[in-house]
Amino acid sequence: MTAPRDPFFPADRSIRASAKPLEIRHLGRMDYQEAWDYQAEVAKQRAAGEVGDVILLVEHPNVYTAGKRTQPEDMPDNGLPVIQVDRGGRITWHGEGQQVVYPIIKLAEPVDVVDYVRRLEEAAIQTVRQMGVVEAGRIDGRSGVWVPHTRTAADPAAPRRDRKIAALGIRITRGVTMHGLSLNCDNTLDYYEHIVACGIDDADVTTLSLELGRKVGISEVAEPLLKALTDALEGRLIVADHTFASAPDPTKIANERARARRKESK
Repeated sequence: MTAPRDPFFPADRSIRASAKPLEIRHLGRMDYQEAWDYQAEVAKQRAAGEVGDVILLVEHPNVYTAGKRTQPEDMPDNGLPVIQVDRGGRITWHGEGQQVVYPIIKLAEPVDVVDYVRRLEEAAIQTVRQMGVVEAGRIDGRSGVWVPHTRTAADPAAPRRDRKIAALGIRITRGVTMHGLSLNCDNTLDYYEHIVACGIDDADVTTLSLELGRKVGISEVAEPLLKALTDALEGRLIVADHTFASAPDPTKIANERARARRKESK
């Protein structure tokens, strides 16, 4: 299998600028704004060479976060507050039962944003498949990790369309990464019903627990996810083509709608 597109340098080479071991920091449950401020401080230190590469593991209390491409129609209809963040992508939810991972990594030159995102996806795909959802993969045109509608989930309460199980949103400043990925473990899906998650209204969201028909907590996925992420960043886990479908890119759709609105307002 081959990568979705050729990376700037060999796929079996580390994408990190440093060869020193990653530092893992388990933050437990932390308020989103507090964790974001903490990320920013660590990223500043990494850019200045004061610390090495760090991976933060955290679980957030229930919160909506809106990336830079969020549209008005994406926003929640339940009155809950939304934190505007500086990552890419659109609106999503974080909360209890969801494992969130923030790599604060100095990327090797030349910085390859696409390859970095694909490596994050590959780590999440490897983890989800290792847990038992072996059909998990990519949908061309959309970021994240997906479960195809052809898979029958073990829990009848699981959605039946293509469904996202892991989401990605990143920011890279001065070659240092922030934000990262979230993997749904045993969280509720109720909060997703009040937003257009990631700007996608023709697919669903799922969790490892629903797919496997048993409780899968964040403590069970943390170590496998860390190992897969480390291997992917350092080139031991090669990005492969796990694409099983294609679909419209919600970002491009949003851009087209924005251009149309601007024309109407003239």
